[in-house]
Amino acid sequence: MAIHAFVLMVVAPIVLVWYLAIRRGKKPSEPTTWPVLGMLPAVLLNLRRIHDFATEILSECGGTFRLVGPYIDMLVTCDPANIHHVLSRNFSNYPKGPEFRKIFDILGDGIFGADFELWEIHRKTTHALLAHADFEARLQGTVWHKVETGLFPVLDHFCGAGMELDLQDVLQRLAFDNICKLVLDYDPCSLRPGLPSLPCEKAFSAVAEPLLHRYVFPEWMWRLLKWLNVGGERTITEAAAAFDDFIYPRLTSDVNVLKAFEKVYAERDMASSNGSSLRDFLKDTSLNLMFAGRDTTSTCLTWLFWLIAQNPALEAKILEEMEAELRLEKKWRFFSARESHRLVYLHGALCESLRLFPPLALQHRAPARSDTLPSGHRLRGGGKLIISFYSVGRMASVWGEGCFEFKPERWISESGKIKHEASYKFPAFNAGPRSCVGKEMALVQMKMVAAAILYGYEVRVVEGHRVAPRDSIILQARDGLKVLLSKRN
Repeated sequence: MAIHAFVLMVVAPIVLVWYLAIRRGKKPSEPTTWPVLGMLPAVLLNLRRIHDFATEILSECGGTFRLVGPYIDMLVTCDPANIHHVLSRNFSNYPKGPEFRKIFDILGDGIFGADFELWEIHRKTTHALLAHADFEARLQGTVWHKVETGLFPVLDHFCGAGMELDLQDVLQRLAFDNICKLVLDYDPCSLRPGLPSLPCEKAFSAVAEPLLHRYVFPEWMWRLLKWLNVGGERTITEAAAAFDDFIYPRLTSDVNVLKAFEKVYAERDMASSNGSSLRDFLKDTSLNLMFAGRDTTSTCLTWLFWLIAQNPALEAKILEEMEAELRLEKKWRFFSARESHRLVYLHGALCESLRLFPPLALQHRAPARSDTLPSGHRLRGGGKLIISFYSVGRMASVWGEGCFEFKPERWISESGKIKHEASYKFPAFNAGPRSCVGKEMALVQMKMVAAAILYGYEVRVVEGHRVAPRDSIILQARDGLKVLLSKRN
């Protein structure tokens, strides 16, 4: 009893005073900087909600914050002025850098990890492919074929059986089949009744979480886990094997996309090659395009249907627009990519989904030379800068006090046309020279799929099903999107 009394009377007040001293001047959400451990305890405690945790800190600290720990030293920002400076005005000084290549080694020599000359060659080739005269027709045909032969039969099956369906899983399968057809000229048919399990298709979701954790844990730790082949590192290794097993047998010069990238490989020696073979290079290129094609569209559509379920009055507006602009007259029909541009309100709803839940939650940059950001924060050459795309869409200073509201109208001008927002304010498709070259392709595909589902089915989220973002690079719903479907009259 005497020892307990001593602790309460002497030690506890000292600890309290010491804690208050190290908290002095900090905002409520700002992590405590502990001796030796720095801010690591707060990061680990909030790892399961890391994106919201970062948003809370950034909103209180002016949009930019330095995160420090025993092996962590990174500047985190969602300040539009900083985003514009890094991704546009001073683009040449902010490559992704060698640390990005280490963390995302699974992407190999593809466009996402490339810098400088190699990235420029990749981008020009990708842009030329998407701008080709017949690409729009190929995209349109691919999407509608999959909707008719894969999506509708699966949704009808679940309607008839009255069973719960993970809509996120369905959308991922649909996007995976479409991008495989466009890149490899091969349809794996992962979206069909029975929902067969394909290791490659599932591997994309599996790696998203352990790749984010590589930012949190020191390199020696995840290298050790990789060597031991355990935990998240085992997941990454197994995913890499699944990608290899799926893509290598389907590499052929008969595919227009791969044929075009053979030219990239021929020019690559000028752009600092890692010595990989043509076959390896084409696999990496295909994998990067598949990552972009599967995860961006499926993630945006998943959150769109969840947001609509929370705001059912907006669903009626989307349906009214579809009937008026596409002249559906109570009967479904497939429509062209050009006709999709008439769906202004649906476009606004998709932009809201992307603003609140950007598929790529964060961006990594490493300045080649020391620099001072517009916010006044200093970055040393080779330092780590993390841009939170998730947070910038949730800043009242950027989007106003209603920033958390799902409001498609904010994207529609008084004349009824789509309103443009600067990419550094709305970076869902990145910003500056590295803006997504597939933006229009993605929006067209998402309008087609969203319209097909909304017009034919009522989608209700299963009661009690909690929907929250995963702690991963790709902002998927952690436990999927469990829904019940019914046919519309």
